[in-house]
Amino acid sequence: MKTIEIDDELYAFIASQTKHIGESACEILRRLLIDEPGIVTTVVSSGASIPAAPASTEQVETSPEPVAEAPVKATPKAQPAPAPVSVTPVTSASGDDLLERVNKEALSQFDKRVDQFLFILQQVYLQHPTDFAKVESIVGKNRKYFASSKEELLKSGSSTNPKLIPESGFWVVSNNNTAKKLAMLSQVLQILGYDDKVVKTVSETFDS
Repeated sequence: MKTIEIDDELYAFIASQTKHIGESACEILRRLLIDEPGIVTTVVSSGASIPAAPASTEQVETSPEPVAEAPVKATPKAQPAPAPVSVTPVTSASGDDLLERVNKEALSQFDKRVDQFLFILQQVYLQHPTDFAKVESIVGKNRKYFASSKEELLKSGSSTNPKLIPESGFWVVSNNNTAKKLAMLSQVLQILGYDDKVVKTVSETFDS
């Protein structure tokens, strides 16, 4: 154990740091200088005040954290209104050209009724090459009457006897009687927009 001499002011300071009754000056100094190293005491010359200096801390300047900005929703560009679709009204097809081609003299060159039937369908196709496919909607109870291939008609029923409509690329069932052929011709002309007068004239020409 070592003995040191201290003046009255220093002793008064040490005594003021007492935490509990009976704590010796040695224990106080040990606590202040060793156990609690963050507390630093400054000894000054006699007659000066002896403040307890707080532990020096380095002030670190921190930059404020950037604030995340809320994403800005892009305003969708206004889309131009769709252009109005021009709808062409369905009108009756002119039958003048067809009637010039389909007449008794033209049909007289064919001996068979089926050939006359095919000739009339050929002339109708030549007047309507782009929309002749509409005739494929003509169907019977269990089979189709028109198709773009022979195989399609053969699959649709038995004894169809498909015939190619000349120059058209379309096939037609041909094993029907004259009355059925007349009905089919009427439907074809009606679907393609011909009026009742043309339908009647073509039917009478074929049936004569």
